[in-house]
Amino acid sequence: MGRNKYSQHEIDIIGMLLKKKCSGTRFQQKAIRHQLRVNFEFNISDFNEQGKAFGYEELQAAIRRGAIHILDDATIADMKAKRQRDRERDAALAAELAVDSGEYTDWQDALREWEEWEQSNKE
Repeated sequence: MGRNKYSQHEIDIIGMLLKKKCSGTRFQQKAIRHQLRVNFEFNISDFNEQGKAFGYEELQAAIRRGAIHILDDATIADMKAKRQRDRERDAALAAELAVDSGEYTDWQDALREWEEWEQSNKE
C-alpha cells in the first residue's frame, strides 16, 4: 500500500499523469503507473474498484470521499523524511540480522580481516 496523503502540487501532477495515462498506449500507461508508484507512492489499486479504469475523475472522486487527503507542503515533507528514516533504519536492521545469521557477510569486516591478513603475511 502506498500513501494516501499528498500535497496539492503532488495531486496536480498525479492528475496530469492520469490524464496522459488514459490517452496513452499500453506501454505509456505502464510507464506512467510505474512513475506514479515510484515518484509518489501512488498505487491506483489502493483507490479504484477492481477492473475499472482509474483516471482524473476517479482521482477527484477519491479526494471527495476522503480516501485521499490533501495536506500542506511542510507536513508532506516531514512525512516523507520520516518514511525515509524508517526505510533506512529497517534496511540497517535487516542487514544486521542477515550478518548475525550468517546469511550475509559484512563487507567492511571482511575487508578489514583481509587487510590484517595481508599485513601479517608481509612481515
